Amino acid sequence: MTNEASPVHVSLAERTLQVLRELVLTGEIPPGARVNEVELATRFGISRGPVREAIRHLTSEGLLVLRTNRGAYVPKADAEQVHALFELRVALEGEASRFAALRRTEADVRELRRRSANARAGFESGRRFPYRLDLDFHGGLLQAARSPLITSQVHLVQQQVILLRTTTPVDPAHSSASLDDHDRLVEAIEAGDPELAAETMRVHLHRVRDQLLTYLDLPERAFLG
Repeated sequence: MTNEASPVHVSLAERTLQVLRELVLTGEIPPGARVNEVELATRFGISRGPVREAIRHLTSEGLLVLRTNRGAYVPKADAEQVHALFELRVALEGEASRFAALRRTEADVRELRRRSANARAGFESGRRFPYRLDLDFHGGLLQAARSPLITSQVHLVQQQVILLRTTTPVDPAHSSASLDDHDRLVEAIEAGDPELAAETMRVHLHRVRDQLLTYLDLPERAFLG
């Protein structure tokens, strides 16, 4: 392989990965569905190699599962998975909130307020509270935390939670409460109160977890921590 060909291959692989990830996260390929390598290659107008590579990558991120002799599937939610994911999110994002309160600058606070206001404006205009707006706010908090390792792990967990929420209906009351949680997080971070920030994040994530369990009709259990 020549040096000129390598960047083209990497670019194609990255684009294929981005498109396939979006199809999974938006629910266009729904939970329980098989990811057909041949059909996707035909749809994208490319060879099967980049599709196969994208499937392997998404499997490593937990967005796809491989079944012996059956191929790759989008996983369905189960109660243990939901609880495990949120236990991890509370641990990671609670600590990120703590760091954000300790390390934030005035510019960080302004950016968090902007992102929170943007999400609320989208919700109040009648749009669904989409995952991108939620991720945008949480991304601003992670920037303020200045912990690259926590950030990389949070991104992986957040994707899996988004995947589980693709089939849940719009709940205006839940969306409004989540937006209020975001505002309280900004206030705690601006005040430089790490314990309040971590507790506010914990309450927020428990709210999201319980809503998800309710709509997926999965059993709740005592949450440790």
